[in-house]
Amino acid sequence: MMIAILVISSSFAADILRLNNDQMFEGEVKRIRDCEVIFKTDGQRFVIPASDIHSIVFEDPKNKVYTNYMQQVENQSDKCMNGRLDAETYHGKKGGHFVLGVLFGPFAMIGTALANPTPDKGARTYMLSQNKDQFSDPAYLSCYKKKAKGQLIGMEALGWGAWVLIILLI
Repeated sequence: MMIAILVISSSFAADILRLNNDQMFEGEVKRIRDCEVIFKTDGQRFVIPASDIHSIVFEDPKNKVYTNYMQQVENQSDKCMNGRLDAETYHGKKGGHFVLGVLFGPFAMIGTALANPTPDKGARTYMLSQNKDQFSDPAYLSCYKKKAKGQLIGMEALGWGAWVLIILLI
């Protein structure tokens, strides 16, 4: 009797999808793509944008869709972290960008914002990084570029700020 109840109750168990508008649905997550979830409920498939989803509770944490997604997220965050660390450690001549900020102010910052820094172009990054296998990965490159640009624009802003202070003190 107890086994029959467990079998019946487990057959009704499902993944639970909660939307941002607090609607909840029970069904099965079939696939998770970049910006959408394919969800099946009551025999129908729905493609739901990730921006509309508040949470997903998986019935089985060993579900192949769930484990593949978690592995992807883990790999992406590792690659992103590697990109940021490489840019912070090896990219650019920060002192030179400080001087550019003093000499050209906001024009230097605009030029850097329009630049396309990559680890292949930076000799120090290319020689010293231990993440060369990730140099063509989009997640790595995106985080590398963002961190590299941010640092160099920050140094140029400091240079421009120093120039303004010098002018005010004179």
